[in-house]
Amino acid sequence: MPKAATSTRRKAEPQSESLPTWADDAELVGLVFDLKPSTSTSLYSQYTIGLHAWFLDQVRQFNPELSAYLHDGESEKPFNISALEGQLLASGRQLQLEAKQIYRWHVNALSPRVVQFLKQWLAQLPQILDLRDAPLQIKQVNIAHPATTYAQLLQLLPEKHHNVNFSFVSPTSFRRKGHHFPLPVPVNLFHSYLRRWNDFSGIPIEQEPFLDWIDEGVIIHQHRLESVKVVAGKRGSVTGFTGAMSCGLTKAALANSEFTRLFYALARLAPYCGTGHKTTFGLGQTRLDWVEPGTSVSTQVLTNLLGKRIDELTLLFTAQRKRTGGDRTDKIASTWATILARREMGESLQVISEDLEMPYATVKTYVKLARRTLKPENANKRDFES
Repeated sequence: MPKAATSTRRKAEPQSESLPTWADDAELVGLVFDLKPSTSTSLYSQYTIGLHAWFLDQVRQFNPELSAYLHDGESEKPFNISALEGQLLASGRQLQLEAKQIYRWHVNALSPRVVQFLKQWLAQLPQILDLRDAPLQIKQVNIAHPATTYAQLLQLLPEKHHNVNFSFVSPTSFRRKGHHFPLPVPVNLFHSYLRRWNDFSGIPIEQEPFLDWIDEGVIIHQHRLESVKVVAGKRGSVTGFTGAMSCGLTKAALANSEFTRLFYALARLAPYCGTGHKTTFGLGQTRLDWVEPGTSVSTQVLTNLLGKRIDELTLLFTAQRKRTGGDRTDKIASTWATILARREMGESLQVISEDLEMPYATVKTYVKLARRTLKPENANKRDFES
């Protein structure tokens, strides 16, 4: 397990008397943590891997069986997390956490097992979220999205059929035909929500006729979207988008009351489950209102820089391996690109090996091979770590 996942089991004293709770039959809930660093400190740009690892290690300590399922389960993941929200600025090639500033972090649960775990976990919550070398005090925990059930989401049909606003507050992307698809086309949007619904609700919906109805009956009335290139998860980059859109139903679509009810239920599910893929690494955080962009420009530039560099290197390494007859081309090229780009951003090989859960010697070898593949003038651009 990466170093970022280490933690203690001490109870959090400041917020222990006011920790949220909810009914035992809840199936979904969204929590938001208020976190405060004691000192200003640098944070590596791929820190969401550390947040992911820390949370899964907390699950492992309390419920090893659930932890194994969250690690290895082949279905949709029944949880997601956000990146840190707050005054997080670019400092050189890293990010800067400001002392005594409050940062917010969201954790959402989509299944009864995870909801029940969160309830038990809060009763013994540690005082510190140990994000590698940037310990964050857990000052407070609140409910961001109310505890509910899938049946309750389905029952809440609005009195008047209104438009729905979706805001994608973190980079969001879909997978389509083996590639990233950075547009919130209604079919992709609701397919994303329906997959989670069918996996966890216990109220299965036949996919094809509903998505055909979405394709015919949903109208986009307004949008403000921006394309981004980001790194998410452990390897490779993602072409995604942020922004907001407003959509509604045609009169013909409203004639199907069953699908209309499901349309609004899935919209209400969106803030819990997120949108698209890699939501367990902070992508796809979604709100049901029109949110103006709040990401720091300097932070976004740094994030885009790393994503674009990985994409550029992946193309170079893929082309080179195809010329030399290399097998497993795409996976190896993506791994080399991720390691080399993060090294170029100033991250140590030790940090990279821990995040990728790869032996240090392997990571070091991949850096050497990757540099050797580049043009001669780049081969000795930076000394390797010993």
